[in-house]
Amino acid sequence: MDPDRARELLTAERQRLERLLRRRAGVPSDEPSRTDAADLGSDVFEEELDEGLAEELEAKLAAVTRAEQRLADGTYGISIESGDPIPDGRLEVYPTAERTAEEQARYDGG
Repeated sequence: MDPDRARELLTAERQRLERLLRRRAGVPSDEPSRTDAADLGSDVFEEELDEGLAEELEAKLAAVTRAEQRLADGTYGISIESGDPIPDGRLEVYPTAERTAEEQARYDGG
């Protein structure tokens, strides 16, 4: 993949993830505090869900950073597992891809 195109894709992905993280962090709760046990349980569930989503976004942002480093090192588009080229079509869809689709399926246990 052309390095300029890779840089463009990674920049767009970084901006998207940072925007989502800012939105999650900047949404103050304007709901009154709840005292009902069921409502408190619901609040705890929602907070844990929000935490999980924020962690997922942080992990994706870390993947962008790793991809940017591979681009700087000249190894972007090369599988970290086998050293085989990652097809441009996969990188267009998943610019942070670290493995070929087949390797990723095995890595994910599929």
